[in-house]
Amino acid sequence: MFDSLADRLGGVLTRLTRRGALTESDVTAAMREVRVALLEADVALPVVKDFIDKVSAEAVGEKVIKSITPGQMVVKIVHDALVSMLGGENVSGGIDFGAQPPVPVLMVGLQGSGKTTTTAKIANRLQTKDRKRVLMVSLDTYRPAAQEQLAILGRQVDVVSLPIIVDQKPIDIAKRGLSEAKLGGFDVVMFDTAGRTTVDDEMMSEVAALRDLIKPHETLLVTDAMIGQDSVITAKAFHDTVGLTGIVLTRADSDARGGAALSMRAITGQPIKYIGLGEKVDALDVFQPSRIAGRILGMGDVVSLVERATESIKQEDAEKLAVRMMDGKFDFNDMLSQIRQVQKMGDLKGLMGMIPGLGAAAKQIASSKIDDKSVKRQEAIILSMTPKERRNPDLIKASRKQRIASGSGMTVADVNKLLKQHQDMSTMMKRIKKMGGMGALGSMMGGAMGKGMPGMMPGMRGPGGPPFGRR
Repeated sequence: MFDSLADRLGGVLTRLTRRGALTESDVTAAMREVRVALLEADVALPVVKDFIDKVSAEAVGEKVIKSITPGQMVVKIVHDALVSMLGGENVSGGIDFGAQPPVPVLMVGLQGSGKTTTTAKIANRLQTKDRKRVLMVSLDTYRPAAQEQLAILGRQVDVVSLPIIVDQKPIDIAKRGLSEAKLGGFDVVMFDTAGRTTVDDEMMSEVAALRDLIKPHETLLVTDAMIGQDSVITAKAFHDTVGLTGIVLTRADSDARGGAALSMRAITGQPIKYIGLGEKVDALDVFQPSRIAGRILGMGDVVSLVERATESIKQEDAEKLAVRMMDGKFDFNDMLSQIRQVQKMGDLKGLMGMIPGLGAAAKQIASSKIDDKSVKRQEAIILSMTPKERRNPDLIKASRKQRIASGSGMTVADVNKLLKQHQDMSTMMKRIKKMGGMGALGSMMGGAMGKGMPGMMPGMRGPGGPPFGRR
């Protein structure tokens, strides 16, 4: 998400930071480019105008012109303005639990926006991360098998869904859901409503009636980030009729522009609570403006990276691997362990985008077709080795390479690339040891290495060769 905008803004701001001094005309020219970049990212025109006016007023001020690093000052001003546009520093995202349990949450939106899947994703997150007991209730009696879909998703994520009673009306299902949630001692009860292909009076009347009955503490609009400004129009229509408390953007991983996210808060006045980043049940992030602004401007998001590492990787395992790497004992068993650790954290491009200054490396990964499939191929090659070969890579010569390639369904060239990558990683670790060990690397990574980060992400370009998977 925001890839095209990040490219454009990154170029504009980089040119400013390279200048020793800035004039008012420099800032004006840069803001003109920023305006075009925002409009091309499908940000609403009134939002763009307010943003440019705010940034320009500060960027041509005496504080910037007389600053020792005027370019960096402008970057900070743009960053702060983006944070404000996205909701402000104090917006933390997620469900507000400040109500008498069970906290009622009403999920609304158009058909096809991912409402049912998102309901299950949020319920899963509430149970696993917030330790809340959740009941899911499907009120969609129109779409074939919609209620069954929510029940199946509930079983997948181990979240309770209200038993289905055939031919029961949405209002009656909602009453039963409220009753069951209270009697069952649930912390949260989530209601998945029916959608339509377009906003119409009948849908809005039904949602309004359900709202009056349920009296939700949170009313979340689920909308597809890929539809751009249409999602903003939809959000305004729902907010005017039903009264939203927050927004969930789905398919944010497929939206390179990000205009919907940047416009949503300004147009509706309601915060984005979550963003969906894929089809998996855990592919959902709490929306935090300061972190998103950092990613847009190429500042990375080390906090999210460390959080994901801490959730996915056992500290003890990471420390053992670090010790072995520093002692020069890094073999293919260790490499396999590292590959699996990174797989738990998510896709490589997303992880690279969180590391400050590595936005270009993330693009390199995308262009060289390094993805989850290529990492799986690496894993297949290692699993085709004998235990002795994994412990001692020097044993792998011509005949063994052919056998490993055949066993993994790869080519000898692929095996050679993996061997080269292992050698490069070993060389890198030796260099780091000379620099002062993992402590030095941890400082370079903003302390992330000391909190469970694996030493080097498989698939990244090593010191001397092309990345694995490039054809």
